[in-house]
Amino acid sequence: MEQPVQTWLAGWGNFYVIAGSVAGALIGLQFVVLALVANSRRRTTHPEIATFGTPTVFHFCAALLLSALLSVPWASASGLQWTLVSCGAAGILYAVVVIRRARRPHQYRPALQDWVWHAALPLFAYLTLVVASALFSRNPWPALFLIGAVTLGLVFIGIHNAWDTVTYIVADSEHRSEEKKRSDQQAHQ
Repeated sequence: MEQPVQTWLAGWGNFYVIAGSVAGALIGLQFVVLALVANSRRRTTHPEIATFGTPTVFHFCAALLLSALLSVPWASASGLQWTLVSCGAAGILYAVVVIRRARRPHQYRPALQDWVWHAALPLFAYLTLVVASALFSRNPWPALFLIGAVTLGLVFIGIHNAWDTVTYIVADSEHRSEEKKRSDQQAHQ
């Protein structure tokens, strides 16, 4: 007889309340980041936002969704398992879309760090989610730790990418201000 899913999930309640709350709050903060982008002197293009800003919100939303799904009183393991596989597959497809977008030419050329944090790590997280979901019915305890790691990993990926965006905007704005000052000084001489 199949062990009730709630028995497996019982010890994870606080983890997912915390992870989901953090992800939800960070979604709101990402909107502040996008407002900073909009108000910066640098003109950001739609492809840059689609490549670097929107995926951050997607990862936070995925962490929030995983937290909610692991808090649902599932009647069977197979329902949870197929839902998690679907989430992982959607994440993989989205990661591929982001990689394709990053390869297109636009004003900002991604550095190695950008490829790691915006492409490789999210793709690895969603692949891990699919693998953990597939293992769930046979070996739930390790699968639950992997799913928890994916959830937290997506939050940390989002935090890094949001911070990276803000520091880039600040550094770019300062660089442009210095160039403008030099240009103004040269014009007055």
